[in-house]
Amino acid sequence: MRLSDFEYDLPEALIAQDPPDERESSRMLVVNRHTGTFQDDAFVSLSDRLRAGDVLVLNNTKVFPARLFGTSDTGARAEIFLVGRTADPTSWEALARPARRLKEGKLIEFGAGLKGRITKSLPEGRVIIEFEFVGEFDEILGQVGRTPLPPYIKWEAGGIDEDRDRYQTVYAKSSGAIAAPTAGLHFTDEVLRRIKAKGVEVVEITLHVGYGTFEPVRADDLSRHSVLPERYEIGESVAGILNAALREDRRVVAVGTTTTRALETAVNKHGEIIAGPALADLTITPGYRFEAVGALLTNFHLPQSSLLILVSTFGGHELIMNAYRHAVAERYRFYSYGDCMFIE
Repeated sequence: MRLSDFEYDLPEALIAQDPPDERESSRMLVVNRHTGTFQDDAFVSLSDRLRAGDVLVLNNTKVFPARLFGTSDTGARAEIFLVGRTADPTSWEALARPARRLKEGKLIEFGAGLKGRITKSLPEGRVIIEFEFVGEFDEILGQVGRTPLPPYIKWEAGGIDEDRDRYQTVYAKSSGAIAAPTAGLHFTDEVLRRIKAKGVEVVEITLHVGYGTFEPVRADDLSRHSVLPERYEIGESVAGILNAALREDRRVVAVGTTTTRALETAVNKHGEIIAGPALADLTITPGYRFEAVGALLTNFHLPQSSLLILVSTFGGHELIMNAYRHAVAERYRFYSYGDCMFIE
């Protein structure tokens, strides 16, 4: 298939700019792969859609304040978006704005005694930046860093970081993500309690959402498309629970595309989930056969994105694209702070 097959028209007014007043108040479009139908529902009814014996899998990664604003040695304003650590513990790969001005050797001051020097320029606006600081880097970053919201959410730099709590799942534990696993933003402790009371087992894995999740797809021929690897970890006990469910033909329900990618990467040729830390290096495109995930809760994704391609591969291209067009017509809220879709 071609990248252009994953295009749809989305009015800008439907791109959610703020989270709902209550996490669990989102709408939910339920898509049935077996009947080829979909219907409007609400996220609070998710527990009714789940079955006793299902295993619900959450991604407990925690977003760190990866966006930095500072002033260069020439007085110009600079923005640095941390992407990942390098082998040098004081250096990071980052996206730099304005990239044309932030050349090698440029020094930037961020506040709280944190300084950074551009040591290498990379393609597509990326750089290597080496930091200078006194104390604990993570503590300083917590003081001066900002929540790394996606670019389609319009906001002003500076001021109170009001998204630090809401752009985080209630079960976030393991710091390391530069974007939230947004399907999980709808959950509350009470919703999870109701789900467990239904006889659903809830387990957690970790996949640190990285640049690959939102990097644009640059190949029109999807056979040439690949998503950058991301770090994940599945515990021994969790792998045991998942493997028991798979042997007994019980559903593994993934919360989010990040969870899906980790689980499908972790399946070996015998259909077993392998525990441990590893790199999720799987790129899911049409024709892929899902081995672990039996149902998927996901938000609505950007046109021509790797996430939409994954979801369409899971749900079926025609059905998912029709469901997206229905969601637009019914004025669902889209993207990170938007509504969700449950594909069963």
